[in-house]
Amino acid sequence: MGMDDDFLLEDEDDEKTIEFIKNYLPQDLKGKFSDDELYYMLDLIVDYYTTSGCLDAQPDEEGYINIDQDEIVNYIVGEAKKDGMGPFNPDEVFFVVQGEMEYGNSLGEVE
Repeated sequence: MGMDDDFLLEDEDDEKTIEFIKNYLPQDLKGKFSDDELYYMLDLIVDYYTTSGCLDAQPDEEGYINIDQDEIVNYIVGEAKKDGMGPFNPDEVFFVVQGEMEYGNSLGEVE
């Protein structure tokens, strides 16, 4: 598979993630964020995972890595402020972070 194929698969996965998050959000937050804002937050979540070292942590006895969602929310809100995006309400961003994690968890479930 070439690099172009990898990018297409990555884009398709991002689209599925964004759709999942939009469906995951509570009713009062549906329509709150534009697709561009959700893609921006998704990029920051991935950036947090790759730069924070949390993915290098050792899993617990059950095979899970503890990831602090509040830290991710704070990272997104802080980066958005620096980038001139938002401002985003941390309580609302928390649902986006939860939705991204739930999407990741759903990929590991067997139907």
